[in-house]
Amino acid sequence: MLSRSLAAVPRRLAALTAALGLAACGSTAPNAAGPSEPGFVTPGGTAAPSVSAAASPKAAASPSATAGPCGVFPANSVWRADVSKLPVHRSSGALVNSIGAAAHMHPDFGAGLWEGAPIGIPVTTVKPGQKTVKVTFEYAGESDKGPYPVTADAKVEGGRSSDGDRHVILYDAAGCKVYELYAAYPAGSGWRAGSGAIYDLRSNKLRPAGWTSADAAGLSIFAGLARYEEVAAGRITHALRITVPRSRNTYVWPARHAASNSSDAALPPMGLRLRLKAGVDTSKMPTQARIIAEAMKKYGVIVADNGSPWYLSGAPDDRWSNDALRALKNLQGSDFEAVDTGGLMVDKNSGAIRG
Repeated sequence: MLSRSLAAVPRRLAALTAALGLAACGSTAPNAAGPSEPGFVTPGGTAAPSVSAAASPKAAASPSATAGPCGVFPANSVWRADVSKLPVHRSSGALVNSIGAAAHMHPDFGAGLWEGAPIGIPVTTVKPGQKTVKVTFEYAGESDKGPYPVTADAKVEGGRSSDGDRHVILYDAAGCKVYELYAAYPAGSGWRAGSGAIYDLRSNKLRPAGWTSADAAGLSIFAGLARYEEVAAGRITHALRITVPRSRNTYVWPARHAASNSSDAALPPMGLRLRLKAGVDTSKMPTQARIIAEAMKKYGVIVADNGSPWYLSGAPDDRWSNDALRALKNLQGSDFEAVDTGGLMVDKNSGAIRG
């Protein structure tokens, strides 16, 4: 079940281009009336023409999060927007086909070990007052300096000997922050990483336009993970993170970064929102799978990285039932549709939604 992400090469190319000054930070201008679709943004800063002309109704903000004392961003965050009633994107068919209409969803997390490592992207909870360390970055120009509260036993995606994406996610519930690292390795008394981002979970502020994060889309990884605690509480109240085989060299709000060299309009941009179609029957799914599927109907999924088609991200936990999660593999790309999120955006630099 462990993903073999294809993200590293395009992410490194995009970040290197930006570091060399060839990629300006671009974004669409804010529109008080709300654009029909936040324009796809090229790394060169030119907004591509909108691919949707449908007006979007106001989406309701979700109730409070369920992840302990500090959840996934504020109640009016785009991550927690109910997208079940938004219009279908006019290019939905082409976008879904490019991801893989016949490809099946793959829950890229679970219980136990795969090749000696926990299955999924682990989250390390840090205690109040945790000692911080210096992290040096390969892409320092698009990384938050820190310091970062990396514990001696911090969990690394794929395990300490992994040669994969090696994400490190540090959740500080007391400070209501999450610290995220990509390609993270211990280095002397500190750590080194490809890139890093720090998020205030009480804020809707986005990263600077054009910046990566620990994720290709410049978004929080933590915000899009399926976590056992949420499912045990009975519901997930935010969108989930997925990967796609190929993306377009553009990004759409709330994403901040592209990770492709292709201008093919049929490919999804980073940040694209999709949802599980309302008519897909989830009633016979095991409880854990059903709660996740219901979240994908209401809050949808967000394209966050390049990788395998329809790979759904989550945090490992021995309380997951791998048999139950396997029911999600019965879903395939044709069960999803892209949605027009244009009416949600208030400000291009904010993840807050209207209403």
